[in-house]
Amino acid sequence: MLEKATIARPYAQAVFELACEENSLDQWSAFIQRLAAIVTDPMMRSVISNPRVEHKTLVNLVTELCGDAVFDSARKFVRVLVDAGRLGVAREIYQIFENKRARHVGLTEVEVVTAFPLSEDQKNRIQDFMSGRMGTRIEISSKVNQDLIGGAVIRAGDSVIDASLRGRLRELSNEFAS
Repeated sequence: MLEKATIARPYAQAVFELACEENSLDQWSAFIQRLAAIVTDPMMRSVISNPRVEHKTLVNLVTELCGDAVFDSARKFVRVLVDAGRLGVAREIYQIFENKRARHVGLTEVEVVTAFPLSEDQKNRIQDFMSGRMGTRIEISSKVNQDLIGGAVIRAGDSVIDASLRGRLRELSNEFAS
C-alpha cells in the first residue's frame, strides 16, 4: 500500500490550487483542519471503515460534523474523498496543504524540541538564525522532551538540526564503535 502522504499529496495539491483560485486559503485551512480532527477520532474511524455505511450517509455525517466550517466546494471535496475511499488521509492532506499555504505566504514553521522550556530571548535568537538561514519568515513552536538531556533539536520541513546532548552522545558512541 502507498504511504499516506503519497496518497494525500494530489488531493492537497488540488485543494490548494482551488483555494488559491477562490482566494479562500483561510477558509479551506479551517475546513480541512476540522475534517482531519473528525476523521482521526477513534469512533469516527470505525464508522469510516464500516463497509455497511453508505457513501451518501458518510458524506452527510462528516459534513454535518464539520458544522459552520463546511461550504459547497468543501462538501464536494468530502464526497470525492469518500467515493475514492480516501477520507482516512484527511490529516495528511491538512499537513501538506498547510505546508503549501505557509510557503505561499512566505512563512516556514519551525519546531524546536528542548530538554527545558525556551525563554522568549532564546526563541527570538532561534527565529532570527533560522530566518536568515531559510530566507523566509519563521513561526516557532516549541516542545519539551526531557530525554534530550540538554541542547535542542530543530525541525524545519525536511531539515533537522540535532544539537541535543543525547544526539551528540549517540555520535560519540558511533565513533567509538567504528
